[in-house]
Order: sequence, then C-alpha cells, then structure tokens
Amino acid sequence: MQQQKTVEMKNIHKQFPFVKAVDGARFDLFKGEIHSLIGENGAGKSTMMKILYGMYPIDQGEIFLNGEKVDLSKYNTHSAIKHGIGMVHQEFMLVKEMTVLENIILGVEPTKRNSKMALDFTAARKKINHYIENYQMNVHLDRKVLNISVGEMQRVEIIKALYRGADVLILDEPTAVLTPQEADKLFEILDIMRKDGVTIVFISHKLKEVMAISDRISVMRGGKYVATVHKSDTTIPELAKMMVGREVFLDGKRSMVEVGEPVLQVKNVYVPSERELSKNRDISFMVRAGEVLGVAGIDGNGQSELGEAIAGLRPVEKGEIILGDKVISNKAPHYVRDCGLAHIPEDRNDRGLNKEHTVTYNLVAAEIGDAPFSKYSIISEKEMRKVSEERIERFDIRPRDPRNLAMGFSGGNAQKIVVARELGAPGKKLLLAAQPTRGVDIGSIEGIRRLIDKAKREGLGVLLISADIDEILALSDRIIVMYEGRISGEVVNDEYLTDEKLGMLMLGGEADAKS
Repeated sequence: MQQQKTVEMKNIHKQFPFVKAVDGARFDLFKGEIHSLIGENGAGKSTMMKILYGMYPIDQGEIFLNGEKVDLSKYNTHSAIKHGIGMVHQEFMLVKEMTVLENIILGVEPTKRNSKMALDFTAARKKINHYIENYQMNVHLDRKVLNISVGEMQRVEIIKALYRGADVLILDEPTAVLTPQEADKLFEILDIMRKDGVTIVFISHKLKEVMAISDRISVMRGGKYVATVHKSDTTIPELAKMMVGREVFLDGKRSMVEVGEPVLQVKNVYVPSERELSKNRDISFMVRAGEVLGVAGIDGNGQSELGEAIAGLRPVEKGEIILGDKVISNKAPHYVRDCGLAHIPEDRNDRGLNKEHTVTYNLVAAEIGDAPFSKYSIISEKEMRKVSEERIERFDIRPRDPRNLAMGFSGGNAQKIVVARELGAPGKKLLLAAQPTRGVDIGSIEGIRRLIDKAKREGLGVLLISADIDEILALSDRIIVMYEGRISGEVVNDEYLTDEKLGMLMLGGEADAKS
C-alpha cells in the first residue's frame, strides 16, 4: 500500500519584483520523515517553505495537506499552524528580555478555568515539560532569553512550534550558528522527534549534515525543482553537482607556503562593544606573510569587533595594532588601507558595495583618487573601464558587463566584486577576510576559497574570521578561537585537529589538539 503524503505541493510559482523566485517547483512529505531541501542561495528553497507556512501567497499551484486540497485564497500563517505546520526561521523570533517560558506561550497563553485574565503557568509548564522530557531538550524555563546560548534559543523555538501543535516542523538553516557539538545534539533531538511521528523539513546547504540526518533529499536550482533522491542512493559530490549544475570541489588541499615576517601584530588589545560578551579583552596574536590565521568562534563572541578594530572601524581602548611597521590602532580606515590592508567586510551590503553604482565604480573605488584613474582631480573613465574589465575576467564576475549596477548581482557574484577590488589592487600586505562566503552559493564558495589560498601563496598574510568550521579547517594554517571576548585557545591545523576539538574551544572548553 502506498504511503499517504502529509504534504504535497504541485507546480508552485512565485514572482517577486525583478525575480521569479519559484518556477513550477514541487515538494512532498511523508509522515515521520526528515526531508532535506537543498539548493544554492536564491534557488527558491526558503520561499517554497514560507509558502507552505503561509507567509507568502502563491501566484499559481496547488497544496494538499493530508490528501485534502487547500483553499489558497484563505491560506495564511494562522491556517498553516492550524494544520499542524510550524517553522523555525534562521533568525530567531524571540523576545530577549522575556523568559523562555514567556516566549514559548506568547500569543497562546493558557488561562485559568475561572478567569480569562489570570495566566495558568502551571498548565503551561506541564505541557512544555512533556516536550522537554520526551525529546531530551535541555532548556531553562525561568531564564531570560538574553542569558541563554544560541543552541538553547533554537531548542526554545522548536518547543514554541510544538507547543502550538506542529507535527510538521520546517527548520531553515538550523545549524548555521551552531558548534559541531550543538549540531550533533540537535540531530539527536530530531531523530527522537522523527521516531515519535513528527515530520521534519531540513533546509540547508551543508551537505555533510544533510547526508547525516535525511531520509530523502530534494534539490532546487534557479527556482526550479531538480530531483528528489533517497540518501542511500546519492553522494555529496552528486548532490553538489545537482545544486550547481557542474562538478564542485570544496575539499581541496590548502597550499603549504614558507611563512615570512609578521605583517600584523595585535598586542594586548581591548575593544569596546555594545554587548558584554563580545568586548575584546587582552587580545594578542600575530599573522605572518604567507599564512592564514583563522579566527573561529560562535557569532557574538567578539570576532566582529576585532575585525572592525583592525580595519579602523571601531576604537581600541587599550593595546596596539601594528600593520607592517605602522601602528594602525585608532587610525582612519583610509590610512589603514594605505598601510596595506585588503578588507572583505562581514556585511558586503552594508560596507562592501555601493549598490547604486556600477561594477566599474565598485571595482576601483578604493583607488579612484590615484593614478592611473585620476590626474589633477580629473577621473579617467577609460582607465577605470580598462582595469574593471581585467578584474571582471580575472575574478570570473558574471555577468561580464562593467556598466551593470551592483544591486543586480547575485550573492556570490556581488561578493566576487568585493574580493576583486580588495585583491586586485597592488601593494597589499594583509587580507582581512570576515565571513567571506556567508550568504554565498556553493559554486562561488569554491572560487572565493581558492582566491584566499592564492593570496597566501602570493605572500599576503590572511586573517580569516569565519563562523564556518569547515571553512576554517579548509583554509587555515593556525587557528585562534574566541570565546566571550577572549582567546580561548590556539591550535595548529594539522592531522590531529578535528571539528569536534575546535568546537570544544568554541564552547569555552579545552581541546586535546597539538599546538
């Protein structure tokens, strides 16, 4: 007998201004399975699931829930929740000043039988404790959300969905901000939930995790449905090829280069922050020419503040930062750049690109006041165009036309514009690469990692700040780990180092890794 489908989506279309996000795609779910939905950024996977969750109306298509066709003219988030569909978004939707318990029941607060105003916290705790005990989710109901870990926040979001009656749970990039240990714990919870009959959609681009947790895997590319496969019938390279449309190689060996003199020295540095846990406290390290020093850590532990201080974007309270032979602490960003800094900022949209300008302007913006682009305050459009075309070709930026506005580029190609500007100019000593492949598709990740490795081979020192452990391990020669604003450990990236050991340092513990 054929298994009945809990969810079936057919011929789904969704148009946003300037982009067809979903183009005739389909997706289905069987009860009690973990079904991963994968694809590059912009492939349409999150849009598909937001349609299922009722967040977006669809332009065309059909949705069946437990075999019954849904009236899409009346379908919204409230309808989805009533049908037992819950979603945990990539950005947690929690009120940080409220307790975990208050967050879970917010909007569906139980009241005491004899009063519509008095909240029945005892009944709420009993219901919530059922999920905590059944699914082995360690959460502290009376703590404020601002005082719990990222992993615990995610468990709170899952309980919140279950509390509202979800038996189909959509998880959007659930491990993006988790350590390997936290991810493993999440997978244990999901496995228990699956055995208990909960159906799970796992949206991700981390193919190792997809292969570890999934029953079936569906692939989208360019808004279209590509295929659905059983985990046992595929491999990571095959999935990557389906996602991108070509062979992808993310596990290439990093180059081994003889290191030179220090190009960056950070000495006993203190950097302020709006958050107590991310204040930099007594940070010291150095980066040598021809090496990649990775900075690992869970987001929010001071890595962003450190990068901004080096780039001249945040003040230094105490200590000294030296680039080459120049002290750059508390100097203006343009001075730091003139001293030899190439900077791929953490947020390319906020600090990396002027989206209202052309690709040409963005590619030469840091040099526009210098020869050959400018003479006697007159800008040479011809030289700008010539150099921008060379950089477009060299860094494989698509589309190729330098007259295009930066706002029209995909995440991967927009990031390549930033990389090309920073690495295309001569005279650089240090590449500060902050989250260089965040929000970038898998094909562009491959290219950007190769360019970072190439910069090392050409003699630059590289300071790589990344929350992606796979990226840190793929590119770094040495690794420092930041935890609550301090360096919790330093290790050499050799055969003794594993992501589990690195994850222990990220959690503030100790790792038995040779250094």
